[in-house]
Amino acid sequence: MRFINSKKSKPEDLKPSEIVQQVLSTNLQENLDKLKFLVQGCSDVVIKDFKFGHNPTVRGIIVYFDGLVDKSIIELNLLKPLMLEMDMSNQQIDFKERDIIATLQEKILSIAELKTLDNLQELCHHISSGDTVLLVDGYALGLVASTRSWQGRPIQTPENEVVIFGPKEGFCETLRFNTALLRRRIKSTNFKIESMVIGRITKTDVVLCYIDQLAPPELIKEVKARLEKIDIDGVLDTSYLIEFIADDRNTMFTQAMHTEKPDRVCGNLLEGRLCIMVDGSPMALILPISFPQYWTSSEDYSVHYVPASLFRILRFMAFWVALLLPSIYVAIITYHHEMIPTPLLLTIAATRQGVPFPAFIEALVMDVTFELLREAGLRLPRAVGPAVSIVGALIIGDAAVKAGLVSTPMVVIIAFTGIASFVSPSYNAAIIIRIARFGFLIIAGVLGFLGIMVGLVLMITRMASLSSFGLPYLSPLAPFNLKQITDVLVRRPWFNDQERPYLEGMQNQVRQGDNHEK
Repeated sequence: MRFINSKKSKPEDLKPSEIVQQVLSTNLQENLDKLKFLVQGCSDVVIKDFKFGHNPTVRGIIVYFDGLVDKSIIELNLLKPLMLEMDMSNQQIDFKERDIIATLQEKILSIAELKTLDNLQELCHHISSGDTVLLVDGYALGLVASTRSWQGRPIQTPENEVVIFGPKEGFCETLRFNTALLRRRIKSTNFKIESMVIGRITKTDVVLCYIDQLAPPELIKEVKARLEKIDIDGVLDTSYLIEFIADDRNTMFTQAMHTEKPDRVCGNLLEGRLCIMVDGSPMALILPISFPQYWTSSEDYSVHYVPASLFRILRFMAFWVALLLPSIYVAIITYHHEMIPTPLLLTIAATRQGVPFPAFIEALVMDVTFELLREAGLRLPRAVGPAVSIVGALIIGDAAVKAGLVSTPMVVIIAFTGIASFVSPSYNAAIIIRIARFGFLIIAGVLGFLGIMVGLVLMITRMASLSSFGLPYLSPLAPFNLKQITDVLVRRPWFNDQERPYLEGMQNQVRQGDNHEK
């Protein structure tokens, strides 16, 4: 960044974008005038003008935004040492012969985090982030004191990833609290948290987390390069970033996993993956990922491997039910009557007597209605949302059957499909299923089982062509890896989990020794 030094221009003669690029002046009043011009209209800014020292007295100012700082730190660790303790102490500091900035850093101020800045852009960024800046007359440097403290949501149980066993802490909207949750679990200096600022207006803090000597260096370099290329006015959530840095942006298949659970992030970091977190968002991004990871839950690794494997198989079956059950039913009823037993066919035909719509329209209307009820339950207040969605589904389903608009088997099929779609532990996978199900339903209504097979071939081909930051999207199913596939459909026992999932460029794939075998 190139900073401009325009001493001859008055603040009112320049635009704010030009003033903010300037370096600090040795004239405190000039700096103060520029600063007041930049923060005009900001009623929450506090500028404290004061003098300190004996021989001679020195003028200084502190600047901060009210509500972002801990005022007790400012009063006890900044103003009190400068304005009171220096006057009350017997030691007379001659500021004529000393570097005031260095003296304040080394002898006077007791705040642990102190650093210098020399331009207005850094000054504005730090005070907007909750720091306090001290400017001293006669110096073109400012002191930044870390005084950040603001109200935020405390650490709570994640609402979107409920578990019975295992840790129940969830991320909140404060970035530093989130990184502390990870650091508390991974007590190693190899655990790196690199920060950057993205957003021309919001100046949002973004961190990239990884474990050095585990994560592939080329992957780290590539993700950093993609993040640094982002040029946008504001970043308010992690979802902003994935749309910029994904390998393929024009697909419904998400190429990074969202999670609110610190333990899930740590588990993926220990497998050589990376994590991106954004200040103000409780969601972390895990990358690279493959689609089979959506079948796994963090709870799988907190229970015995036998029930965990059974639950994973159940989720795998629920995935196919949620994706294909309505389309298979429509295809059978419309084109393939011979595939079901005659008594069952007669029963279904009897229930469909008087229904004015074909099975395809019937299923489409019911599926859309179910999705509307699901969204209504999510958007309504928590006290009434579940009740409205459940009661609404019962009333609408019963009324539709009695009115002869839909058949009873169709209500059962859509209800069973909806239940299966809730089994997925990842909301990303649930969204993919919900979108793809409509595609399969339409093509089944047109071509029957042939359409379903064509749809499956197209979907699998598309997924096989994708990659998540170099990792094949269907790995380890395609390309097939027998050693790693044992931890996809079932949960591999810890004592047999000697190696981490393979990532190209991984420096250390060995997870544990071989002394656990009996």
